[in-house]
Amino acid sequence: MSPQLQLAIKLLQLSRLELVEMMRQELETNPVLEEDGIADEAEAVSSAREEKEIDWEAYLENCYERSSGINFTNESEESSLEATLTKKPTLVEYLTWQLHLSPFTQEEIKVGEFIIGNIDEDGYLRIGEENGNEELYLRSITEEVVNATGTGVEVVESAIKKIQQFDPVGVGSRTLKECLLIQAELLGCKDPVIEEIIRSHLNNLEKKNYKAIASALKIPMDRVGEAVKFITGLCPRPGSAYGQSETITVIPDIYIQKVGEEYVILLNESGLPRLRISPYYRALISRNGKGTDATKTYVQDKLRSAKWLIQSIQQRQRTIYKVAQSIVKFQRGFFDYGVCYMKPLILRDVAEDIGMHESTVSRVTTNKYVHTPHGIFELKYFFSGGVNMSDGTEVAATSIMEKLKSICGMEDAGRPLSDQKIAELLRESGINIARRTVAKYRETLGILSASGRKKIF
Repeated sequence: MSPQLQLAIKLLQLSRLELVEMMRQELETNPVLEEDGIADEAEAVSSAREEKEIDWEAYLENCYERSSGINFTNESEESSLEATLTKKPTLVEYLTWQLHLSPFTQEEIKVGEFIIGNIDEDGYLRIGEENGNEELYLRSITEEVVNATGTGVEVVESAIKKIQQFDPVGVGSRTLKECLLIQAELLGCKDPVIEEIIRSHLNNLEKKNYKAIASALKIPMDRVGEAVKFITGLCPRPGSAYGQSETITVIPDIYIQKVGEEYVILLNESGLPRLRISPYYRALISRNGKGTDATKTYVQDKLRSAKWLIQSIQQRQRTIYKVAQSIVKFQRGFFDYGVCYMKPLILRDVAEDIGMHESTVSRVTTNKYVHTPHGIFELKYFFSGGVNMSDGTEVAATSIMEKLKSICGMEDAGRPLSDQKIAELLRESGINIARRTVAKYRETLGILSASGRKKIF
């Protein structure tokens, strides 16, 4: 493949963020490229004219001095808006802050810093080897801390217990059982049934096998229900509120809006640098341009690279537009009425429609997002296999999963529907799929089985 084709293929599969980053890098490394600032210059001129018409700084200065006696121009940098910005502390930072405010000995502080540094995002201290034996596992963690800090076992155990009383309560726990027991104790719970369920029946609790718990403890089901409500109100991941992950905002590459009876496709060019060839370097390789042959050769190479980049970006945008246009054509039902009206669609359908190869369509639909009247979706979302209906038409798997989700959402929580019953309900609406297919779709959606969805209390 030619270098230009390689570049075009590379740009197609880049996300919007990656494309902006690449363009910024090219602006820094290729002197022939520059950002088109025509619009910026016009905006700056317009802004300058406004400032001449109204001296806002003088107006604000006088206004503040008259009303409150504050000299607006003498504001220090420390009182600026930027100085007031802050960020949420991480779990480690929050625990370390508490550590140095607590009555710890110097040895305990040393051990505490090591422990806090090894607490994971869920809030657990997991540095030993899990071997199925809880007692041996707890002992291995203590030995690991002792060996790493060079302190005694008593100091380590004392530091762990003190840290477990920090906020959030239960942080530094080594097992789920220990975490829940600590939280129950802090809440003043002295119910032996709750303690026994946490100590010996977490497995049945997870499976919602409440009958087994009632039978083992020889207590009525309503007594189990009270205990379960209390336990499920505890936090099994105390560090989750201080997770390291940040919310990622998806910026759509495409906007699709309905105007009248037709859908209009708009490419999101906001934030993308507008590139152009520098007039100065064009002059260097012109007939009257100055410079040595080596300079002209270097500039010619950079000029060629810059042209390829600009052309490839333009080609990328045209291709994305064509793919979006084809998707609207095939999935008109979705745009008009929603997910339940999605039709089966494969890459080949769009590729044949726009006269391109399937691999090209695949690259275009990766990490590209579209804003529609029904929300923001990745372009790949619109591609799905189909299932034959009783009337001979096909329905997309995505549409079936949406109907399955709706059925589970409306069921009686005390008597959830089995996969077989869901399959029968879908069959009544003309969708003929097997029970195992229902189970597969349910698992894809993250919906539990009937026993897992059942609410006894």
